Formats: sequence, C-alpha cells, structure tokens
Amino acid sequence: MKVLISDPLSSEGIDYLRQNVETADVRTDLSAEELLAIIGEYDALVVRSGTKVTAEVIEAGNKLKVIGRAGVGVDNIDVEKATEKGIVVINAPEGNTISAAEHALAMLASLARNIPRAHYSLKNREWKRSSFMGVELYKKTLGIVGLGRIGSEVAKRARSFGMNILAYDPYISSERARKLGVKLEEEPEEIYRQADFITLHIPKTSSTYHMIDAEQLAMMKDGVRIVNCARGGLINEEALYEALQSGKVAGAALDVFEDEPPLDSKLLDLENVIVTPHLGASTREAQINVALQVAEQVVHALRGEPVVSAVNVPVIMPETMAEVEPFLPLMRLLGSFYMQTFNGKVKEVEIIYSGEIANYQVNPLTNSFLIGLLSVTLNEHVNYVNAPVIVRNRGIKIKEITTKNCENFTNLVTVNVKTAAGVITVAGTLFNQKDMRIVQIGDYRIEVTPSRYMFVCTYIDQPGVIGRVGTKLGENNINIAGMYVGRQSIGGEAVMVLQVDDIIPDELLSTLKELDSILKVYFVRFNL
Repeated sequence: MKVLISDPLSSEGIDYLRQNVETADVRTDLSAEELLAIIGEYDALVVRSGTKVTAEVIEAGNKLKVIGRAGVGVDNIDVEKATEKGIVVINAPEGNTISAAEHALAMLASLARNIPRAHYSLKNREWKRSSFMGVELYKKTLGIVGLGRIGSEVAKRARSFGMNILAYDPYISSERARKLGVKLEEEPEEIYRQADFITLHIPKTSSTYHMIDAEQLAMMKDGVRIVNCARGGLINEEALYEALQSGKVAGAALDVFEDEPPLDSKLLDLENVIVTPHLGASTREAQINVALQVAEQVVHALRGEPVVSAVNVPVIMPETMAEVEPFLPLMRLLGSFYMQTFNGKVKEVEIIYSGEIANYQVNPLTNSFLIGLLSVTLNEHVNYVNAPVIVRNRGIKIKEITTKNCENFTNLVTVNVKTAAGVITVAGTLFNQKDMRIVQIGDYRIEVTPSRYMFVCTYIDQPGVIGRVGTKLGENNINIAGMYVGRQSIGGEAVMVLQVDDIIPDELLSTLKELDSILKVYFVRFNL
C-alpha cells in the first residue's frame, strides 16, 4: 500500500505510517496540477487543511481507498464525491480534546483575574494593583453548554477549582452527568439565568448559530463572564458588544470569531475582552495526537478493519443494504422530525419494527434514525459509523423490538423517545417501498406526506383556527401545498401539519404562535 502525505504532519504520524505500509511519501510542496498528476499511484491520501481534495483530485485517484484528515474539519475535502467513489473519509476528532479544554480553562482564569491587562500594565512600567481586582472561581457557578468530549474535560478540571457546575446537552444522560459531578439542566435558558461563568462547547449548525443573542444575554446574571473557544457564530457579536459596554456582561474571553481573522471587530477595542487567534488546538501534544490518530485509522481502513472516525461511509454489507435501503430515508426523516419538533434531552430511544420489516437486519435502520436525530444539533458528519458511538458516550439507551404483527400497514416503525418530560412517539411507514408517510405525531394519528418545508403546530380544535393560520401565511406570501390534521376529540387538542413552498421566518413563526388557540409552532425542513 502507498500513502501520500501532502501537508505537514507530525513525525510521529509519519513514522507510524512508514512502519505499517509499504510506502509513505511526504510531498508538502505539490501544486494542484502536480497532485492531480501523481494521485493515481496512491491508495491513501493524508492531508491537513492546506490540500484541497476536490472532485477532480478524487476522480484522478483511481486507487484511493481512504482520505485522512489530521484534524476535525473536512471542509477542504469533497466528501460527497469521495462517498460516490466509495472512498472512506477519516478525521481525528479527539486529538485536540485536552488542548481545547485546557485553553478554555486558561481563558476562564485569565478573565476572572484580569491577567492580560495586568501583564501589559506592568510591562509598561506601571504598578496599579487596585485597577485589576478580580473574582475567585471557588464556589462560583459555571454553566457549560455542550457536555461532549471537550465540555466533559472542562467539567472535570473546573471541579478542581471548587466550582458548582451546571450543563446543558440534550444528548447527555443524567447518569453520565452525575458521574462528571455536573447538574444537568433541561434548557439552556436555565444555564443563562444561574451561571456566573458560561463556556460554550458545541458545533456551529443552523440551530446553534447566534444561540446567544440579545434576548439570551438579557436573561443572564449581571456581571456574567462568557468564554467561547468552540466556534465563531455561536454568539451574536454585536449583541455581545452592547452587553459588554453596558456592564451586563463583565467580560468575555474569545478564541473564535464569526469572521476570521477579526481584525475589524469592535470587540478588540474593549478592555473587558480577552482574545486569542483560534489557538484551542495549537499545542505540540494535540498535533502529535491528531497525526497518530489519523495514521492509525488510515492503516485500519487500508487493511479492511473497522474504523471509528469515518465521516461518510456506512458499514453495511451489500446483501443487507439491498433489503433495508428503501427504509433508510424514512428512518433518518423520523429522527430529524422528532428532534426538530420535540427536542429536549433524550434519555432512551425504543424503536419497534412491525410487519415485514421485522424480517430484516434492523441495526442499520436504527443507525439511520440516530443520524437524523443527532444531525439536527450536531455537525453534519454524523454517520453510520459514529452515530452509535455518540449516543453511547452520551448515555442514551437504545432498544430495538421486532414483531411480525402489524395492523393496518404492511410495515410500521414506531419510535418511543423517553425524555424528562415523558415518552413521545413518532411513527412512519412506506407505501410501495418508496412513498414515506408519518403516521403518528405524539398522541395523534395522522397521515403526512413529508415535504422539504413543513409547518407543524398543536392547537385547540375550534372553528377558524386553521383559517387564521392559512390567512397569516398567505399575507406573508407563504404558499400552502398540502394540509394534514389529527385530533383525539372534538374541541380538544389537535395537530396540524402544512406543506409549504418557502422557509417561514422566525418573526412569522412568533406571530403564528400568538394566534388564538395555538399552543406550539415549529418549522421543519428536510433534505428531500
């Protein structure tokens, strides 16, 4: 086997590859044209962020079996094209965990004790001890938003400071949180209201973009301090600037920004802001770790052994895929629909496969549901390989039940999701092995044909409610393509699902929520 390393890589990773494959060539000076000319000779390509692994490069890699990224992000790799060509794309998501956690704690401590300002003052031959009065971390409340790999390591270290730790993460079980010495909250707003310090450890997705805005800042304690070493864009920087100027927020420590480099950012002008230029993973140890992790996984992939950090390839045997493939989109859709409408901290997922589908190997279907569930709030690279690992690490229990008994349908999938609020059910089926239907939402029987954009709401079943919703959408040029309703009794609670042709803005959703007899509203989107 031949491996090409086209970006600088730690020597430890290079040595590991050379010990385990026939050839490992280091060529970090290749132009795009030169890479195209030689890539056909190699079975694997290892890159960092410098090499652009385009569709053209992948097409030219006739022998390529695996592409390894020494780091987390794979924006420089055409993952879709690699998947189409059957090439495994691997990253190293855990290599920088400790470095990122330590950096967050360093920023937190520096913020609490005004270390950067005091440093520069003394460097300027000033002795102004009273100007840099700080606060202790001891017995302060730390709110952690995101208790995954990095958030968990932050929690462990913050305990040594004697801090009281709260956390929000819908994918972490109470048992897991207790083991970390953390009190788990049901909603992020509980973190905002109680914490003296807040640190973010979540990816940037459509649902987490600007998750801290003016509204969230307003509900925080006066004098709160905020740390963001995760992703730029999680905080509305304009709103943060205003809160810092007013004193609502005592200080902020930022390693990441919405636009990098942030050389024109007003935040750089504020004395109560400390900043670093995206250094979370910039340690010698982290660079060694990611190099070794990606090298090990590349070797596993070349040997045909299981890999744990593939971002694109389902581990399903061809004969099994032929049987279950029609159901995979349905399962992913059900997972996504649940998380977009009900959300909340998931404790347990029970999936009942009824009818003909019970004859199949259902594990790939369960994984497909988990991909849909997790992808709503995690990054887009949740896949058949890592979805089970993610839920296991978060303490979410998975239960599969198969039964050949099925009333009314040839096959039926019923998903019962256990949360702190109780058990919530969604169910779906296939007609003619291709037409997806959602046939249960919560307690309501219904038959919904999914569309790209859908408006979902619960309401009190009274005359005029549906008409008022339709009128308001029409006034805002939102066309309704289809409508489905379900209820349990006349005049009781009911559910309405509308297929719409366009995205419904948040402002319009808020207006719809205020209509008479409307209980809850959601906008749901699918990649159909």
